[in-house]
Amino acid sequence: MCSWCWAFRPSLLQLRENLPGDIDWVNVLGGLAPDTDQPMPDEMRQMVQGYWRKIQASVGAKFNFDFWDKCEPRRDTYKACRAVIAAARQGAEEAMIEAIQKAYYLRAMNPSEPETLADLADELGLDRVLFDREFESVETEAELQRQFQLRRDLGVRSFPSLVLKHTSAHTRIRHDYGDYRIMLGQILDEKGARFI
Repeated sequence: MCSWCWAFRPSLLQLRENLPGDIDWVNVLGGLAPDTDQPMPDEMRQMVQGYWRKIQASVGAKFNFDFWDKCEPRRDTYKACRAVIAAARQGAEEAMIEAIQKAYYLRAMNPSEPETLADLADELGLDRVLFDREFESVETEAELQRQFQLRRDLGVRSFPSLVLKHTSAHTRIRHDYGDYRIMLGQILDEKGARFI
C-alpha cells in the first residue's frame, strides 16, 4: 500500500522477468502503518494525495482520486499485509499483492477494510472461508511479525527497497522507476563479485 511501491511495480516486474534463474525472489512485508479504526486526519489525507500527484507527474503511475471521496481512508496497512500472508497459504501471494494495489490505486476500494480484502480473495478464486480463517489466525500474525523483524534485520527503512542477500552479506540495490536494466546490472555486478 505504499504509493511509491505502486509506481515501482512496472520496473520491478521487468526486473523479476530478467533475473538469472539462480536468484530466488522473496517478498518481505514492510508494514508501514499499524492497525487502526481511526479515520485518516485531513492533514494526512492532503499529504498522501500530494504524494499521489507527485508520483503521477514524475513517474507516470496512474491513480484514481475517487478513492478519497468514496472511501473513509485510514492509515492502516497491516491488514493488507495479513491478506498477502493468508493468500500465500493458497499459493496466491503475488496475485494478492497486485489485487490490493489495483484495488487501492485504480478501483477506489479500501484495503484497510477486511471485507475488501476478503472480496479480493473471492475475485482471485481463493477459498474465502480458509482465507478469512488464515487472515485472523495467530500463525498469520506470527508470520507478519517475523517478516517485520527480517525487514529490520536487513536494515530496510524505506519503501520500496531491494536487498541482495548471499550467506550473511546483504547489499542494497538502488531501485530505478524507469529502467530495470540499471538494477539488473547492479545485481549481476554484485553477483559476479560474490560468486566467482
